[in-house]
Amino acid sequence: MNDIGKVAVLMGGPSAEREISLLSGRAVLAALLRQGVDAHAFDPASLNLWDLKKEGFDRVFIALHGRFGEDGTVQGALETLGIPYTGSGVMASAIAMDKWRTKMLWLAAGLPTPRYRLLDGQSDLALVAEELGLPLIVKPAREGSSIGVSKVGSAAEMASAYSLAAGLDALVLAEEFVAGQELTAAVLGERVLPLVHIDAPEGSYDYHNKYFTDAVRYHCPAAIRPGVEAAIGHACLSAFRVLGCRGWGRLDLILQPDGRFFLLEMNTVPGMTDHSLVPMAARAAGMGFGDLVLRILKEAQLG
Repeated sequence: MNDIGKVAVLMGGPSAEREISLLSGRAVLAALLRQGVDAHAFDPASLNLWDLKKEGFDRVFIALHGRFGEDGTVQGALETLGIPYTGSGVMASAIAMDKWRTKMLWLAAGLPTPRYRLLDGQSDLALVAEELGLPLIVKPAREGSSIGVSKVGSAAEMASAYSLAAGLDALVLAEEFVAGQELTAAVLGERVLPLVHIDAPEGSYDYHNKYFTDAVRYHCPAAIRPGVEAAIGHACLSAFRVLGCRGWGRLDLILQPDGRFFLLEMNTVPGMTDHSLVPMAARAAGMGFGDLVLRILKEAQLG
């Protein structure tokens, strides 16, 4: 495809999500090659980003998850090199990777998200548990794929949950646990694709269940009342725009039986493995994996 040029698929990288990034990147690379794109794998953990310029790459498909790939770092380097890339820009990537700052922006915009507290080594963990109620969620603010996330059922579990999260990130959140249907909303351009309902065993949609088992059941379309789904779609587009996101992304949320919903987090480089949710939503909208990948790539830009 001459109008696209030479494409690097950035995958792997040095983050805690390297393993998943390699799975996503290989799937994207294979799809692009099937579409006739001159695409090549590129792992920043072993190659210098300057090589992208030296080797004449025209565009980059970012399939890097987590830090150094989803947090504005790579986006800034590509801006400097002048190479268009997929997904959100520097600012939106950095903000969306930070769950604390994401929440502050959403709350300022009047968007619903669970109550939270920041934790540090001096926090009164028992008091936080009392304020937010039990169970609650403790997680590192700047990791993805449910890495370092704990569901805490008693105040006695708070210290170990905090230690686990703090071992990955100096910024740790305790978040109110909201019971309900776990949903995800894929955004493609200015469109919200059909919602996916995630039915995980015992409600545990953790790292292992996300990527390495077939125990989770997915329902797409999610069979939600049309009015509620429309309200969720409107809120998700607003949440996407408030953060300054572009191109594509995925929002995770919880829907309660009474129709209220709460936004959990924004993913600017969602997974693209055979278990991934954006391809699932695209299929429900009549778009195959190859067409999805090509659509995302064609919207690569700078600035």
